[in-house]
Amino acid sequence: MPSSRTGFMLGCALLMACIGRASGTMTNAQWQVRQAEALRKSDAIMDDANRQRGLLARYRVMRRAYDENRDPVFHLIFDQYLSWYQSYLGDYPAAAASFSMSQPRLPDDHTSPLSDPAYSARSALQAIPELAKNYRAVLFNEAHNVAQTRTLTVQLLGKLRQQGFNYFAAETLYAADDKLQQRGYPIRDSGFYTEEPICAEMVRTALKLGYKIIAYEAGPQAQGDAREAEQARNIYNKVFRDDPHARLVVDAGYAHIQESGPFLGGASMAEHLHKLSGIDALTVEQTVMYAHQSGGDDHPYYSEVIRKLRPAQPIVFETRAGRPWTLRVGYDVSVFFPPPELRRGRPTWLELGGLRKPYTVNSDRCQRRYPCLVEARHADEGADAIPADRLVLDPSSNAMVGGLPMFDATRAVTGELYLRPGRYIVTYQNENGHPRGDTSITVTAK
Repeated sequence: MPSSRTGFMLGCALLMACIGRASGTMTNAQWQVRQAEALRKSDAIMDDANRQRGLLARYRVMRRAYDENRDPVFHLIFDQYLSWYQSYLGDYPAAAASFSMSQPRLPDDHTSPLSDPAYSARSALQAIPELAKNYRAVLFNEAHNVAQTRTLTVQLLGKLRQQGFNYFAAETLYAADDKLQQRGYPIRDSGFYTEEPICAEMVRTALKLGYKIIAYEAGPQAQGDAREAEQARNIYNKVFRDDPHARLVVDAGYAHIQESGPFLGGASMAEHLHKLSGIDALTVEQTVMYAHQSGGDDHPYYSEVIRKLRPAQPIVFETRAGRPWTLRVGYDVSVFFPPPELRRGRPTWLELGGLRKPYTVNSDRCQRRYPCLVEARHADEGADAIPADRLVLDPSSNAMVGGLPMFDATRAVTGELYLRPGRYIVTYQNENGHPRGDTSITVTAK
């Protein structure tokens, strides 16, 4: 498995936020030393966690390390690592609370779309396919610990496939899983973020729709501009070099899709790809305009739009002529996500715009052993498949690390999985990964 550093990208905005919050009286050189040590320590903890059997056992290692080390510089790095694992467990409110990237208004931000009468709000599900019609590549970005920023991409894959898009590339995928296309579903060795069920659903959906799946991450030694250039070469060589009719959808993290502007002392993957291929891509920014756990972290434009329009689905802004609004230069269109609504402790955006339905599960098969991990896998997929959804049932007060509960949002004996219509095998495991039972269920369309 590649080092977590390969998949970890602070990005310009996050790096500056970290320095602003943590440096204090430290010089830049001191900050860099502390940051490098925090990264090394975080990677070592995650390596230790990954040697444990079962996701709950891995998370316990992460939580213990989180609670035992109060160094603020360490937490600026490690909080994101912990947040990834909380999202893997389906505890999305906890993931959002553990790591939040503040989104202040920057000096070069465009004016708010609400201040320009030429712009009006449209459903992103309708507008983005229309924008994509004249492009050979559409690049979506995501915030790796906020699975909501993957939901629109999942919903748009079908519409883009109907328009002739036929390749899907994801930053998270490992090239070593050369059986992914044939197998038809992701497993733990398929990628890093694919352990999170919505990310796995993105890849699974692309496979079912007939996309050719592309892994394009750079080798573990490539950092900064070298990493961006290698990512772009991998995409170009696997997609555009030999297929003059290729149309590509990309899922990447943060500013990798930025088409212009300063980027870590070099150029982004998107810029390198444009230089190699000459293809202008539609870039869809999804990592700024969403609700943060602390309203103070929200971009002021986001707060305005949500307060005035109260959208129930992701929206973008366009002129009557079809020109999209974007917050910043380097992107073509910015997406606003509605604030999450919680039902039994879980966000209803897990419905994926109506593609999935809530299905109630209880702790009967947990055999009074908590915490209890509940996972639903498609009946026609193997036991190694990343589940369609998972959650943790934990009604007890025993699941503690360092005097704090391991789980905040899921302390219950019942919960809801979000599943597409179909047949599933639902399994129950204790915190050490030992099975406690399973059952077959059918989710109906009604």
